[in-house]
Amino acid sequence: MRQEERRSPRDAVAGDAPDTGRGHPTGRLVPRHRVSRRAVSWWMTQNLLFVVPVLAGLTTAYALAPDARVWLAAALAVACPLGALYVLLTPWWRYRVHRWETGGEAVCTTSGWIVREWRVAPFNRIQTLDTKRGPLQQLFGLSAVTVTTASAAGPVTIEGLDHQRAVDMVERLSEHVRALQEDGT
Repeated sequence: MRQEERRSPRDAVAGDAPDTGRGHPTGRLVPRHRVSRRAVSWWMTQNLLFVVPVLAGLTTAYALAPDARVWLAAALAVACPLGALYVLLTPWWRYRVHRWETGGEAVCTTSGWIVREWRVAPFNRIQTLDTKRGPLQQLFGLSAVTVTTASAAGPVTIEGLDHQRAVDMVERLSEHVRALQEDGT
């Protein structure tokens, strides 16, 4: 006979799945939610906004500086494939790595596409919750949620969330944090 798992409202935020015991071998919680798939397009667009001006500058210099064409041709030969790889591959890598979780007693995130970072913000340490939407995020229907604590490492930010999911998360977390503060914990 299977025992029913019992949890108090303090153990989870409404809408999150119960802890299944899956986690890191050290016992820490491993974030299981991915960011929105639209974040890949958002990151690709950001990458294009960086790479295209660099390639345009090199191409313009190649056209306007005949004495430097050998060096500029070599720079373009290197920059074009590297730029294409950067634009096309890093967003998918980031999508694979970026995860978040709001269960248990903390907000947990993993992020980074070269250096991986695992961050935890315990609910009882949360000071502010914010959502942010830049012009590109609005175009793709995305938001970022920032969880601020008194940590010297700075706030925990979850980028690339569906806008409505981000709004719902901030509302749920705000209610949960308020309930914890009212309990005196």
